[in-house]
Amino acid sequence: MSDDDKWRSKLSAEEYRVCREKGTEPPFSGEYNHNPRSGKYLCKCCGEALFASTDKYDSGSGWPSFDRPVTEQVIRYEEDSSIGMRRVEAMCDKCGCHLGHVFEDGPRDSTGKRYCINSLSLDFEAGEDE
Repeated sequence: MSDDDKWRSKLSAEEYRVCREKGTEPPFSGEYNHNPRSGKYLCKCCGEALFASTDKYDSGSGWPSFDRPVTEQVIRYEEDSSIGMRRVEAMCDKCGCHLGHVFEDGPRDSTGKRYCINSLSLDFEAGEDE
């Protein structure tokens, strides 16, 4: 079974479009945009812990937003100029799952970063953040 076949069998069509084809879910549509529970956000594809609920905030953008990942090592960054503007794409370093983008307009009292992440690229594990 090819990697592509593996992902297509594991993910829904929409999850595949976002995670493997670098798509974006519509704003304000994601399951985790307004999730108030404590826990960890995991990569939809491989289960790697990526973000903690303590680092999540409401950016008003329509997507789950975090000011940092659990560690810098879990995120891979690439320049993305696919829509005629320069952005920084965030991907799971373990499996290459497209997560979203990182912007420099986050909370100034912490990192100043906004990890703007698709709910479809995440799973949530309720409980302690650590």
